[in-house]
Amino acid sequence: MLPEISCSPFRSGLFCLTLLLLLGCLTGQRAVAQSSSAKHEASFRSFDGTNIHYTVEGRGKPVVLVHGFIINSTFWPQTPLYTDLLKEGFQVINLDLRGNGQSDHPHELAAYQNDAEAKDVMLLTQLLGLKSYAVVGYSRGAIIASRLLVLDPRVSAAVLGGMGADFTNPEWPRRKAFYKALSGEGEVPADMQGAMDYIKSSGADREALAQMQGAQPVTSPEELKWIQKPVLVIAGDQDSDNGSAPELTKLLGKGTYESVAGGKHNDTARMPEFSTKIIRFLKAS
Repeated sequence: MLPEISCSPFRSGLFCLTLLLLLGCLTGQRAVAQSSSAKHEASFRSFDGTNIHYTVEGRGKPVVLVHGFIINSTFWPQTPLYTDLLKEGFQVINLDLRGNGQSDHPHELAAYQNDAEAKDVMLLTQLLGLKSYAVVGYSRGAIIASRLLVLDPRVSAAVLGGMGADFTNPEWPRRKAFYKALSGEGEVPADMQGAMDYIKSSGADREALAQMQGAQPVTSPEELKWIQKPVLVIAGDQDSDNGSAPELTKLLGKGTYESVAGGKHNDTARMPEFSTKIIRFLKAS
């Protein structure tokens, strides 16, 4: 297991992140991801002390998988993409974002602000000694992947799945409605009732989910146009939950759009065509 590292609350977040990245290089643990094709499961203390759970499996070009809202890292092994990445010689890094799964579940808004989730991924990949990596995000995971494209020069390519252009709006009505529903402010909109029922039945951490929505990061159109890394935007042809995927593609400096026939938002990532198109993109990137 990687060492537990924490920062004094009197130090700035940027200073702590820099210090943690340096310590990660000095621990001797950074070869963990490169040393074995067997599945490795561990956790680490992120820049603010939050415990982040992750797994690493396979050898080859590393790919970080970032799950969506209300779910966790157990989602990805249920998809063809996870198995196909391993078969095609990629190394798969799969983490529970803070507030989800086996990672810590902070209930303070500040724990999710200032790109905290992207910083978790950056620190993890540094601790694993990755000089470069690709990232695949689905739904809300695509929002975090877009931040990684802006913040981390080691990202070689990215897949933004199940996502349209709406997240570039700081006042995105869907995000604000989710926050209010999760916070218990007023009635739940009819189109969100299914998600709220699932949160209740699955035992998901409603308070943590609310804070994620409250602090959800925004990547502006101006930032997106300067991204010159290859980016695949992929969505089901019946998926408009998060806005227009073709519109998002046009905002990117180097974007490519693919659609998945018959795909609705909750189904697309489980479809073989989704995996096939992503594998092809990653091999060419």
